[in-house]
Amino acid sequence: MKLAIVGGGSTYTPELIDGFARLRDTLPIGELVLIDPAADRLELIAALARRIFAKQGHGATVTTATDVTAGVRDADAVLLQLRVGGQAARDKDETWPLECGCVGQETTGAGGLAKALRTVPVVLDIAEQVRRTNPDAWIVDFTNPVGIVTRALQTAGHRAVGLCNVAIGFQRKFAAHLGVDPELVRLDHVGLNHLTWERGVTLLDSPGSTGGREVLPQLLAEHGEAIAADLHLPLPVFRRLGVVPSYYLRYFYQHDAVVEELKVKGSRAAEVAAIERQLLEMYADPALDTKPELLGKRGGAFYSEAAVQLIASLLGTDGRTTVQVVNTRNDGVLPFLPDDAVIEVPAEVDATGVRPLPQRPVEPLYAGLIAHVTAYEHLALDAALHGGRDRVFDALLAHPLVGQIELADQLTDRLLAHNRDHLSWA
Repeated sequence: MKLAIVGGGSTYTPELIDGFARLRDTLPIGELVLIDPAADRLELIAALARRIFAKQGHGATVTTATDVTAGVRDADAVLLQLRVGGQAARDKDETWPLECGCVGQETTGAGGLAKALRTVPVVLDIAEQVRRTNPDAWIVDFTNPVGIVTRALQTAGHRAVGLCNVAIGFQRKFAAHLGVDPELVRLDHVGLNHLTWERGVTLLDSPGSTGGREVLPQLLAEHGEAIAADLHLPLPVFRRLGVVPSYYLRYFYQHDAVVEELKVKGSRAAEVAAIERQLLEMYADPALDTKPELLGKRGGAFYSEAAVQLIASLLGTDGRTTVQVVNTRNDGVLPFLPDDAVIEVPAEVDATGVRPLPQRPVEPLYAGLIAHVTAYEHLALDAALHGGRDRVFDALLAHPLVGQIELADQLTDRLLAHNRDHLSWA
């Protein structure tokens, strides 16, 4: 089996390599191609990848390419992990919205829109190269904002699915609280990427079974304080609603407080850039043959496990149908959204494709916000595909964290000023 990683020069790639090495029985990779235009950094990461594979007795060949078309040829799956503009662009996304009193964040609000505008055209160009070279390959998107990027890929007819680590993170943490194997924990996870709620947690009778018991009330009663502290959200809200919101709901539920925190704290991008500089120094050490502990502070916990599970099921290497939380086309699963919306819910995954599971009715408190953000995402994708100041303004006006004419106008000007080098139409 051959896999390709576009953005293979990322400091995050060794996390994936470690997962591929540890879970080689689940996903038997013969060749891994790392693709990145930054040749020097690419070779550094590739050398470490070879050492990690050798250390763990994995026989896969690691090759590199700076050209997408050459790199994805004959690949069974292509993973996308891009950051157009790098941490420097992310730093701006997290900074200039604060000047207008809005959350500065790379996946939601005005900063998230800026990232979508930079990213969607690049991802679609890469996907077209994959389609021309290797039309049967699956595209697995890790690139944020995952919901908008996956919607762009699926709207263009690509064989694509989006993946985020929020759900597997909850699964692992809940399993640790319960003292059970993570495979015994199944989530009632619903919403959009970075806008989800855990409405239930089932402790299965056995891995893969349909029988089990609901344990979310138990988790909130016995471990509510730890869960709330981890998510930086007030415990009384969890207990009153009986759900666990994702961390990203802080930007909606406590917007003004978060803005004040961010003004003092500084950007996450600056923090990550400092971590990346240290990681690159470590990766250059020819004696290093394991992922450094510092990589855990880079973000993306459990992505490698989620990626292995998803790709193994899509390619049919285990011959089973599994249930995994993914980002995929709605097609009536949430009836209050358009069919072409991309939702994040549990889905059956196997060699025939991805099928989102039916969902019980979504409560108005969550459905209203889901519908609101979906409308924004539709307008954001339109702006990313066609450009134009008016489209950017419309998307910002539609966003629930903006929603005011003067504010949308100010944010539009700042967004364009900080992103002209990445937007051909600006």
